Amino acid sequence: MAQSMQNIRTSRDERSLGELFGDLSRDVSTLVRQEISLAKTEMTDKASRFGKNAAMLAVGGVILYAGLLALIAAAIIGLANALAWWLSALIVGIVVFVIGGLLILRGLKALQHAELVPTQTLETLKEDAQWAKNQIS
Repeated sequence: MAQSMQNIRTSRDERSLGELFGDLSRDVSTLVRQEISLAKTEMTDKASRFGKNAAMLAVGGVILYAGLLALIAAAIIGLANALAWWLSALIVGIVVFVIGGLLILRGLKALQHAELVPTQTLETLKEDAQWAKNQIS
């Protein structure tokens, strides 16, 4: 057993510089392909989750909009008992406009902070670069 380990060690130590660079080239090539695959998988997963959340947001928004229209109509009719119809519609319209603007600003701010960068892939690329440096030295 010790003799076979010595033969393996000797055969590895006796490889030429060209063979060593060839092995390194194959290893780096395999590593790059694996990193590309990981990046694709990670981005597909993030895009899928983003799409599902966006669809849920859209459907919820449509339903909420229908309810909001009913509440706005009720507010206009209620105010019309005390004010003129046009004035009650104007007041309710301004309030709804302000609320809608604030919600849009909040949504835009949240979207700006959404992280779509493949962080796991970037971390492994850094590790791979360090590994390649260690292999060359």
